[in-house]
Amino acid sequence: MKLPAMLAFAALLLTASLAIAADDITFERVIGPEYPGKYKHPATIEEFDNGDLYIAYYGGDGEYAEKTADYGMRKKAGETKWSEPEVIANTPFYSDGNVVVWQAPDGLVWIFYVVRFGDTWSTSRIAAKLSEDRGQTWSDSFLLALEEGMMVRSRPLVLSSGEYLLPVYRETGHDTEQVGADSVSLFLRFDPKTKQWTKSGPIRSKRGNIQPSVVELSPGNLLAFCRRGGGYGPGTEGFMVAATSKDGGQTWSEGVDTKFPNANAAIDLLKLKNGHLLLVYNNSPIDRTPLTVAISTDGGKTWPHSRDIATGDFDYAYPYAIQGRDGKIRLIYTSHARSQINVATFDESAITGAK
Repeated sequence: MKLPAMLAFAALLLTASLAIAADDITFERVIGPEYPGKYKHPATIEEFDNGDLYIAYYGGDGEYAEKTADYGMRKKAGETKWSEPEVIANTPFYSDGNVVVWQAPDGLVWIFYVVRFGDTWSTSRIAAKLSEDRGQTWSDSFLLALEEGMMVRSRPLVLSSGEYLLPVYRETGHDTEQVGADSVSLFLRFDPKTKQWTKSGPIRSKRGNIQPSVVELSPGNLLAFCRRGGGYGPGTEGFMVAATSKDGGQTWSEGVDTKFPNANAAIDLLKLKNGHLLLVYNNSPIDRTPLTVAISTDGGKTWPHSRDIATGDFDYAYPYAIQGRDGKIRLIYTSHARSQINVATFDESAITGAK
């Protein structure tokens, strides 16, 4: 690489890591295009019970590349550096997609991930693996959902009943630029006693919806926010979809448009330890910028606090948030044409105290 190109590349990395300078938010550029496989997109993060942080993402030459795989990275408790990416799922003859890493209350670590059997996501199924040693080794892969078009994006929710509720969705249309109007959000329910998975839902809406994120407001009462269906172009119907359940996610109300814009882009909804709700989304009907965090203190009725976390000319997409044992929120997202993974770390006060 010639000197001018090297300087330009270094400037790009510096700009990426300093998207926003703030005393109350720490930004970390985890990985970028300098690693093989330019595409590094939907990323998820988990804090294990020993304090290790673990990131899972899928990557390769592009979203619809013939061969993509899922990768894992670890930052050990007390350390500052992330490990090199390692393949954690690589299905022979097929491409792998969205991956979610999650540690269950019994200590088992799960990865749920997408296997694409054809040219579009509408051909996908959901697979899973288990780890008994916090992601050091993984079980063989097994399929959770055999129906065509099934995909995963968000973390499971441990219900007050003790069951696990995994948000999933079925994408239709076989179109890379359009989410079919009959696409629906669904839920897979796991009973830790019987070790059995069952399906519940769906959430239906006028233009379709996918990628639900769910919280339990009180025992049996759930709130889900979903990415809208449709295309990616400008329009007047680009809003996040919301639905509620009164029976622990077995059945759902019809999905309705919220006040939050949605550029046909992923969102995340998280219930904090104090009961407040945290919503992360792109505050635009057509662009994946800015990336905004909002806080509700009344179960999602109002959202008086918000702050843009990442702004600028790049895309800041697929947010996924956790709250660690130290109370801090860790928000992972991708940027720079889906080639870079970033983590923002902050306290809730960084949002509620923002001017």
